[in-house]
Amino acid sequence: MPIVFSESSNLANTIYGKCEAPIRMFLEQRSEAFDNNSLLKDLFLMGTSENYGDLLTTMTAMNGFRPVGENGAYPSDSMEEGYQKLIVYETWKDSFQITQEMIEDAKLMDMKKQPAAFMTGYERTRELFGAAIYAGFMQKARKIKFRGKEFNIEGADGKPICATDHPAKVKGAAQSNCFANAFSADALGKVETEMQNFRGDNNEILDVAPTTILIPNDADMKKAVFAAIGADKEPTTANNAFNYQYGRWSVIIWPYLNQFLAADVKPWALLDPTYNENYGGAVWNDRVPLTVRSSLDENTDAAVWRGRARFNATGNDWRFIAFGGIDGGTDLS
Repeated sequence: MPIVFSESSNLANTIYGKCEAPIRMFLEQRSEAFDNNSLLKDLFLMGTSENYGDLLTTMTAMNGFRPVGENGAYPSDSMEEGYQKLIVYETWKDSFQITQEMIEDAKLMDMKKQPAAFMTGYERTRELFGAAIYAGFMQKARKIKFRGKEFNIEGADGKPICATDHPAKVKGAAQSNCFANAFSADALGKVETEMQNFRGDNNEILDVAPTTILIPNDADMKKAVFAAIGADKEPTTANNAFNYQYGRWSVIIWPYLNQFLAADVKPWALLDPTYNENYGGAVWNDRVPLTVRSSLDENTDAAVWRGRARFNATGNDWRFIAFGGIDGGTDLS
């Protein structure tokens, strides 16, 4: 989202007035550069809100049309509300200062470093928050702690997003999207098939079609993934059989995941971005965009730049994703 700048307080007629416009421009440019490389838009349903909090929910499927014969009566069909999940928007803040001495001594490098670090800190916070949520998914967590604050990330069904026993709201057996198998070509095909067989809360077949592989930045995992999907022939077979996984997948390698996962843990995930977009699997809402205001500190004579935003993210409908390499997950071997 674009940065919102409020009017400066007592800066226009001071020594800081001449540096305010360049700092604003630098903040905007830095934000745009980070947004272009962010993976959040590929992993969350990104939205906005005008409320304190929002209730995320789904609707079950109808039973469908029935044959009634000539001049038959219309059967009555119905649908009901699925599981619900409340998301409440958190306030995030930070600030930096440009001292009068920096202006007087023309320390342009220091003046650029401060807003650069400020903007990078904001965008990196968002990226890290998103990665912490996905790492929490991979660890079957209901809550995560991020920078001293606890966040609920469980699904609307009250289970961790990665679970072996997701219940149906209306009818149907419990389902798993949590699998023990380490990444391999065989595991990729099996987990994909499991996702394609996911059922809705009324036991209806869904249109889940995973197209994206998500992994942390791990050399062995990258080698395994691209060995499985990177060639149109199967080099391990005597006759180089056709590799049906070739050309079907997008791969997201997310280094931000690494710091939230143990070094010896190698989880992976398959995602259906279209299902996530349509039904809100992992949801990110911005309540208030980053708002930056500058003012003069009467005590120190420094120009203080303060940034404030409100946003939050959480899990909702588990069916958009399936996980592999999870300890205690369903074994598809």
